[in-house]
Amino acid sequence: MEEKTIDRVAMGRLLNALIFICGPEHPTTVAVKAAAVSGTGPDIKKARALFLGLRPGDRQAALTMLADR
Repeated sequence: MEEKTIDRVAMGRLLNALIFICGPEHPTTVAVKAAAVSGTGPDIKKARALFLGLRPGDRQAALTMLADR
């Protein structure tokens, strides 16, 4: 089984969407930024958990912004 690596471009796009939706100081935005910069497992795991903890509408809005590009 191949280990997946973070796609930093996608994380950067997700970061921009979260800045627009949640604001730059939101804990999820901060965690995604840290994961995009470092690319380490613990940072990615934390960012993913916080992203999944967002309200469904906010999650969907961020993913829709990614799909629109």
